[in-house]
This record gives sequence, C-alpha cells and structure tokens, in this order.
Amino acid sequence: MIRSVIAGTGGYLPARSLSNDELAAEFNLDTSDAWISERTGIRRRHMAAPGESTADMAAAACREALAQAGAEASQVDAIILATATPDSAFPSTATRVQQKLGITQGFSFDISAACTGFIYALGVADSMIRAGNCRNVLVVGAEAFTRILDWNDRGTCVLFGDGAGAVLLRATEDSGESNPRGILSTHLHSDGRHGDILQVEGGLVRMAGREVFRHAVSKLASAVDEALAHNGLGHSDVQWLVPHQANLRIITAMGKKLGLPSEQVVVTVDRHANTSAASIPLALAEATRDGRIRKGDLVLMEAIGGGLTWGAALARF
Repeated sequence: MIRSVIAGTGGYLPARSLSNDELAAEFNLDTSDAWISERTGIRRRHMAAPGESTADMAAAACREALAQAGAEASQVDAIILATATPDSAFPSTATRVQQKLGITQGFSFDISAACTGFIYALGVADSMIRAGNCRNVLVVGAEAFTRILDWNDRGTCVLFGDGAGAVLLRATEDSGESNPRGILSTHLHSDGRHGDILQVEGGLVRMAGREVFRHAVSKLASAVDEALAHNGLGHSDVQWLVPHQANLRIITAMGKKLGLPSEQVVVTVDRHANTSAASIPLALAEATRDGRIRKGDLVLMEAIGGGLTWGAALARF
C-alpha cells in the first residue's frame, strides 16, 4: 500500500508587517488595537509588496519545502495550488509557480475552495499518490488577500493578511507498522446554500461575520469527529491541532473540544491574521521549523471557508 508522507514543509511571509494601530492609521480606519485583538486575536499581518505576486510567494514556500525534504525540483510530478487570489484567471498560478521553480515535467493546477483550499488540495494530492499517478506533489496555499479588501469595511479588512505555505507529499510504501507515517485521511464538504455569507462581490471580500462564526464551530467539530472516527481514534490520540487561522475564539473552542492544552494548538493568527488557504501550511511550516511537530506526531488539520466549504485531515508526521 502506498501512503502520502509529508516530507517537507515551507512558508513565506512578505517583509512588510503592520500592527493593528499601524493599519488603522495608514488606511484611516475607525478602529483600534483593542477592538481588533479582543474580537479576533489578531495583532499583526503581512502585506505583499507592490509587484509581489501570489506565485512569487508560493514559489518561495515551495523552495523551502523542497529543501527541507532534501528533494530537487526535477523530482516534482505535480503542483496543486489552493488560492482565492490567483494572479490571473489563466494561466493558473500553479503553472506560474512551475515556471519559477524551473519545472518542465508533470502538471499543475489551481484549486478554489477559499480558506479550506489547502485541505482540498491535500485530499486531491493524496488521492493521486495513492492511485499511483504521482510520487512527489507540491501542495501549496498562497494568498495576496490584502488586494481584494474593502478598506471602508472595518469589520472585514482588519482580518486578513498575505503569505504562502507548502508541503511536499512523497509516495512511500507502507512498511506494515502499527502507526504508519503519512496522510491518514481527508474529509471534504461544501454547502452552496450558504455561499452568500462569505464571498467576493465586485472584486472585494464581503462577509457576514456572525453567520460565518455560527457555522464554523459546528461544522468544524463535525469534520474533526468524522476524521477521528474514520481512523478509529479519539481526542486523546491527537498530539497537535493545526487549524485554519481565522479567529482565536474559534481556534480556542476547537482546542477545548479536543481536550488539548493551548501548548498543543498551533496559533499564528496573532501575527499572520487570516491568510486563507495559506494559513494551515504556514502554521505547519512554523511548527516543524521550530521543532514542535516531530516525526511520529499525529496532527489534525481543519478549516472552513467561503462556499461554504469545510474539511479536516489527519496526518502522522
């Protein structure tokens, strides 16, 4: 049996980082650090430089993932890139990343599932590897979200930031171990009846925050329970929760549901804000880079986004 192992992780954040107060001053927002941080947990966010594209950020994250995995670009069979902020309608941002990495073999394409995009991309890549179609796949989440914000909407524009994260999935033969490494399962969902509560309209993000929050806790809890039950596991088996970084209140609620101490929940929302499809791989990159997530750890990932889309994934590192 072939499994998809996360062989390397990588992340990239633009050089420019703005505090809540700096953001309010620059964009003349009627808000404050206290108003933002108390409601969301966000204190800073990164903003892409003029001319810095989604593909630029994605390629930087991919290079780190390849280096951590000890792999060459020539070994990559596919790039699956999740983004809500592509550089163009076509060609896909993934093909632009392919070009930037000097990859001429294989194939690449984008996935549009908003903040759940990385979980969707992970599920697709895992299926391709299990089917024997690929052996090395770069799975990427990358966003230049600050370019589609309405700076007159203080309830939404303060929530998002830019960045990219990536993992290299590698096909590995199952060794027959009782707790094998790799992606154990992914669980993907959507319900178009709720699409209007979080969408891009007229080129700008529109969100009904209370409605999104109401759906988030129940749908994420359901996906988490589904993933654990599918693998015959319980809350106590999870070593790390790596959630979508949208709101600290939602993250805290999910950690409590699993009975995890705060030290076992990876939180970046305070420094990155909501980077949509990039938030989970960015958090993974940080937690593997600093040594928190180690080989053999069971990691639970979950996200919800516009669509509505939501899902969860379990992986043993």
